[in-house]
Amino acid sequence: MKALILVDIQNDFMPGGNLAVPEGDKIVPIINELMDKFDLVIAAMDWHPRGHKSFASSHYGKKPGDVIELNGCRQILWPEHCIQNTIGSQIHNDIVTKKITKIIYKGTNINIDSYSAFLENDKKHTTGLDIYLKNNRIRDIYIAGLATDYCVKYTAIDGSEAGFNVFLIKEACRGVELNNGDITKAVNEMSKYDIKFISKNEF
Repeated sequence: MKALILVDIQNDFMPGGNLAVPEGDKIVPIINELMDKFDLVIAAMDWHPRGHKSFASSHYGKKPGDVIELNGCRQILWPEHCIQNTIGSQIHNDIVTKKITKIIYKGTNINIDSYSAFLENDKKHTTGLDIYLKNNRIRDIYIAGLATDYCVKYTAIDGSEAGFNVFLIKEACRGVELNNGDITKAVNEMSKYDIKFISKNEF
């Protein structure tokens, strides 16, 4: 049994969105091609309440890219994005959503961010993804989505630490690269957790 986890394939992360990932839309047709090859397809979505504390606009005098401490965690401040029930929070229109078997919402706590589809950034609260996968006897998880150097990376690492065999589909991910070399650093960090990097052609 294997599952495909789609990370943050939402309008705000696509070109033209409030927190656009370069070429984020290029992964959409690849994802559509792959979905039939999996027993389960789970979409993990940023789902922030208005005024989320990870937004620069929630902190006087701060701008996107600034770093603060938020509830004991290092927090990069972001533009407002993926606010619940807005167009920006919706899954990209071209994704074949009927193939998605489960949606996991993350970043719903106004006081703590959640990059990972498994855990909030404080590592204290779960999204329920771990239990859902184990209840469905999933051992192997394959990850696609945005962005390689943030939510994809943390989802992959937490998945490995939860005991799953984790595979990252290279062509089906893109990074934001706030700083030069961030994507390479993320790949190197994931490699330390025995995460396998595979091509879409290996299916």
